[in-house]
Amino acid sequence: MSTAITFSAYGAPDVLQLSAVATPEPGPGQVRIRVRAASVNPLDMKIRSGLMAGKVPAHFPVTPGLDAAGVVDAVGEGAEAAVGDEVLGATAGGSYSEYALLDRAVAKPAALSWEVAAALVTVGRTAFRVLGEMGVQAGGTLLIHGAAGSVGAIAVQLAVARGITVIGTVGEHDVERLTALGATAVRYGDGWTERVRAAAPQGVDAVLDASGAGVLADSVALTGDSARVLTIADLSAAQHGVRFSAGAADQAGDPLPELVRMAADGTLTVPVWRTYPLADAARAHTDLEARRNRGKAVLLP
Repeated sequence: MSTAITFSAYGAPDVLQLSAVATPEPGPGQVRIRVRAASVNPLDMKIRSGLMAGKVPAHFPVTPGLDAAGVVDAVGEGAEAAVGDEVLGATAGGSYSEYALLDRAVAKPAALSWEVAAALVTVGRTAFRVLGEMGVQAGGTLLIHGAAGSVGAIAVQLAVARGITVIGTVGEHDVERLTALGATAVRYGDGWTERVRAAAPQGVDAVLDASGAGVLADSVALTGDSARVLTIADLSAAQHGVRFSAGAADQAGDPLPELVRMAADGTLTVPVWRTYPLADAARAHTDLEARRNRGKAVLLP
């Protein structure tokens, strides 16, 4: 037996409980890791609350969590890792746990902290995927809502590296940090469209909404075409004719090894806001739902 966070009914963060669970055994191609860090993602909270019950039905009890980093302690037949390897990846069966299974483990460089390794997986893949879906080319202009958030900040850096001009909406306290990432910061809130037009007189080619802050209608008006707006955070997307992007794998292959290399050599910054003991998972969810965070929250089993 081992310890994990589980929930047995949809609800508020207090449904998350520290529980004794059976230690998972790796299947073919899988590895089991002793978790050193587990990332908290917005999808975890949507699943826990029941908001995603129609698309991601729960089979209680549920161990939440999408990504983890840790040390391999058992391997399944055909797994491409060895006991003792330090790895990271998306988990099969949840990551808020002492032990987790990875279907596809990626080696963790020594230069990468456990917290950043766990924090990078889903947000890095998501940022890479949506930029590919939007198709903005070098010389184009991209507006990112929620540009200081976990996905937004990585998307900013990847877009800037591709020669794209990035405008990002942020709060006043994040202006300096976003500017340091190579984007033009615009304060969100009333009047943001006028501020974006002033910052980008050449016009905006596409809009990525990573905020879910009710900006889709104005974003469509700004670009003149709902096909040029994509959201990963606003479930009302269809009402505005906007694409909602979730979960599709990039056809060019997994970008995670390259993202890991960039994070390890310092060419990609992954914002980690705060760490919590595993037992404090409910507090982490509460803080993120109250939008107190300025980057990723990470659990440390």
